[in-house]
Amino acid sequence: MSKLICHQEKVSESNIQALIDVCPFDAIENNNGIIEITAGCKMCKICVKKGPKGVMEFIEEEVAKVDKSLWKGIGVYVDHVEGEIHPVTMELIGKAKELAAVVNFPVYCVFIGYHITDKAKELLHYGVDEVFVYDYEELNHFRIEPYTAAFEDFVNTMKPSSLLVGATTVGRSLAPRVAARFRTGLTADCTVLEMKEDTDLVQIRPAFGGNIMAQIVCPNTRPQMATVRYKVMNAPEKQCDPSGKITVCELDRAVLASNINVLKVTKKEIEENISDAEVIIAVGRALKSEKDMVMIQELADLLDAQIAGTRPLVESGWIHAKKQIGLSGRTVKPKLIIVLGISGAVQFAAGMNSSERIFAINKDPNASIFNVAHYGVIGDIYEIVPQLIEDLKNSKAEACAAR
Repeated sequence: MSKLICHQEKVSESNIQALIDVCPFDAIENNNGIIEITAGCKMCKICVKKGPKGVMEFIEEEVAKVDKSLWKGIGVYVDHVEGEIHPVTMELIGKAKELAAVVNFPVYCVFIGYHITDKAKELLHYGVDEVFVYDYEELNHFRIEPYTAAFEDFVNTMKPSSLLVGATTVGRSLAPRVAARFRTGLTADCTVLEMKEDTDLVQIRPAFGGNIMAQIVCPNTRPQMATVRYKVMNAPEKQCDPSGKITVCELDRAVLASNINVLKVTKKEIEENISDAEVIIAVGRALKSEKDMVMIQELADLLDAQIAGTRPLVESGWIHAKKQIGLSGRTVKPKLIIVLGISGAVQFAAGMNSSERIFAINKDPNASIFNVAHYGVIGDIYEIVPQLIEDLKNSKAEACAAR
């Protein structure tokens, strides 16, 4: 770490104001003759270079470095509900295999739960090298303390260089706890992951409201940890023949104690999820009135599609918050997405730019959405969508007549 030090013995009435004035961030204050550096300091070192000579000093402290050779492999947390593996796990396995190939690492899975040993066999069809199973009654329901203890045991035993966790409700709770245990970094909601030859994981995600893509690296700590949303990465093809092996791990049951008792589990009703949709109609600010959603619904019905949108439509109450696409909404990867009157800001594009086919309609020829769209039409949605509806109706009528 770096820090600024003030040599108080060199501060005098003649130079104290000059020192305060030289800071462009007003981060130097005079507290009864004692110089204090506030949280506004940007470490620009102007006070050292242009301030009173010898008063301020910049010290670069040596950072303790980890022995990277002791940490090998890419670990994937198996997200599941009662043994039913969440598909984000398969996507992370696919990415883990890509990353591992760069540095010739094995790919591990850590599976934590109860009565899950047989379910672990499914993971061997996706090319993992080894599945570590923690199968205890205390792990029947997700409780943060025992799950963290099991995860911690896996990390201590195998020392994986990187850990990938799905950005699900469970993953977003578990990953920070594990990262804190090992005093390591954690990057949330990564959209791109790359591996350097020195085994440093480059974790890329939108930052500052999506205005930049930040590249985050943790060169001095291990394991490196990242969470990834569902539908961001590509799952590998399921192989007919399994490979790899399953290792059932043993734990001292004392570490599985929890202050939380699960008294009752009430299952939610299965809801329509835009992340699973194969066809999506996404609509934005160009929609003038809520009553015009009838037109959008008609198009969606003809294409057997789900309706989604941007934040303004959610705030207006025209669509449910669970139908929002983007950084603060859901990530989708349908076979087809029709984008109506959406400019294509980074925040929105990050949630849908992996779609197989993107068809965009917008009046603005310079709209950012055309940079990610496979097909684009410059025009008013109030002119094009009715015509599209009419063409689809005619096409369906002709198909029925031909039968």
